[in-house]
Amino acid sequence: MNNLELAKTANEVRKGIVTGVHSAKAGHPGGSLSAADIFTFLYFEEMNIDPKEPKKEDRDRFVLSKGHTAPGLYSTLANRGFFPVEDLKTLRKLGSYLQGHPDMKHIPGVDMSSGSLGQGISAAVGMALGAKMDRKDFRVYTLLGDGEIEEGQVWEASMFAGHRKLDNLCVIVDNNGLQIDGKVEDVCSPYPIDKKFEAFNFHVINVDAHDFDALRAAFKEARETKGMPTAIIAHSLKGKGVSFMEGSCDWHGKAPNDEEYAVAMADLEKVGAELCQK
Repeated sequence: MNNLELAKTANEVRKGIVTGVHSAKAGHPGGSLSAADIFTFLYFEEMNIDPKEPKKEDRDRFVLSKGHTAPGLYSTLANRGFFPVEDLKTLRKLGSYLQGHPDMKHIPGVDMSSGSLGQGISAAVGMALGAKMDRKDFRVYTLLGDGEIEEGQVWEASMFAGHRKLDNLCVIVDNNGLQIDGKVEDVCSPYPIDKKFEAFNFHVINVDAHDFDALRAAFKEARETKGMPTAIIAHSLKGKGVSFMEGSCDWHGKAPNDEEYAVAMADLEKVGAELCQK
């Protein structure tokens, strides 16, 4: 995909996020929207995956460590063809397979159930180690929140990954600067994030999470890095694409009402129309 196609797709992913959360009357739009460009790049360009064969052995693996941003992952999977986009409206509803957090047993394309913060990266490290032991060449990607990395388990997993030189592992931190209670630097500052990962023997790349050229270069650099895992610190805007959600921790875990939903979709429709004119 070229950058314009990726941007159009990411905008559709954002529409799916807002639609799902509005329909559920619950969920986490802010961090899903900030990561939408990352999700889009991973699933439409970077990763070796096949919606027709979601369990193929040589596929790349993805673990959503910040599992509460499931609306972002679900919308991406739906737009990629793993299941119908229409099903996003069933998010969190009784009987729906689209639960509030990813479930590997019921959702096509989900490689690991997640939700308890800090645990996803450990699963990803295990997958990467398993690939090394089995001499498989698939890669493992995991997305963490910058609030999530306040969890100690993240650093235990990172220490192990660096020690084992897991160069098939790519850790991505969605650094939007906000968590449920406010700014991450005020709640329990994880900064400097890049220096911490470097201390655990990671190759570290800082990148603009909303720049597809920058993302493309970062993931290429990660693939070409040998002898150590890579951490991509993706600097993003919480609520990206929806005017009243941008840069606000209020929308970490809250659904828009009908009026807010209309404004949000109008914002995204406007972005879509502008992209179609390019």
